[in-house]
Amino acid sequence: MTIAEWGHKDFYAILGVSQDASEEEINKAYKELARQYHPDLNHDPEAGVKFKEITEAYDVLSSPDHRRLYNTMRAHFNF
Repeated sequence: MTIAEWGHKDFYAILGVSQDASEEEINKAYKELARQYHPDLNHDPEAGVKFKEITEAYDVLSSPDHRRLYNTMRAHFNF
């Protein structure tokens, strides 16, 4: 996924956290969801897709620079 496509996904909703979530809250949400949807642990065919989506959201929100850029893009797309 390119940076331009970030604005079309609500990474906060994917992780189930608020926009003002702390780094700790983001890490906790990611770990719980990753455990739940990891393809090695969840054999539902959709689990792999969900796991990738969760990982993508975490990758963006766990990086201060990416998160700042993402929040700017969200404002532009009026999430």
